[in-house]
Amino acid sequence: MDWNWQVIFDHIPDLLGGAVLTVQLVVISGIVGLFFGLILALLRLSKSWLVQILPFLYIFFFRGTPLLVQIFLIYYGLGQFGAVRESFLWEPVLSQAYWCAIIAFTLNTSAYLAEIIRGAIQTIPVGELEAADALGMSKWQKLTRVTLPRAFGIVIPAYSNEVIFMLKGSALASTIALMDITGVARTISARTYTLMELFFAAGIVYLVLSWVILFSFRLFEKRMNRHVSYVPPDVVTNTIP
Repeated sequence: MDWNWQVIFDHIPDLLGGAVLTVQLVVISGIVGLFFGLILALLRLSKSWLVQILPFLYIFFFRGTPLLVQIFLIYYGLGQFGAVRESFLWEPVLSQAYWCAIIAFTLNTSAYLAEIIRGAIQTIPVGELEAADALGMSKWQKLTRVTLPRAFGIVIPAYSNEVIFMLKGSALASTIALMDITGVARTISARTYTLMELFFAAGIVYLVLSWVILFSFRLFEKRMNRHVSYVPPDVVTNTIP
């Protein structure tokens, strides 16, 4: 087999153009999914099983079914209902592959993030919460000033992993004719008969994006959790001979 480097160099701009769409899908669904995941996590932590049941079923469904099935259900399935086609959301949102992909990715990642956030909240040291109570904080103050900031610092590594999973899962957007990285590689390879070269180049683009995401989260985690590596000035002074 002859390896054609020239086809890779010629179509790198096209793959980078597809990377823009991939980044849009990941960023939008990641941010919105984090918001919904937080709400689901707080509902799952309720002491009432009536409040817990719907979030539990939601999380169970979206974690237990393949992302590809969820994309098809939203993009192809919703159009089967007349009420959906006649709604005001059909033309601008639900009939568009772009928004259907974002909805599917958001619903999927919010289910995973809900469990990640719930676990992070449950690992917060009890002493910190007791200190907030001792200071006379209300439930809302304790939630916004202690619980959520601490949980967010704990959840960053797991959240970065989920973003990477979303990046890889975004390749499924090409199944509904979106020209992301995979969609561009598939289209060009079908035209030039250079499948290995184009998908090799697409894999490199995914690797670069993964590195950028991991590096960004590493810096953000270091910033958020800087208290972990904090050394009091008197300790530094005492260690100097």
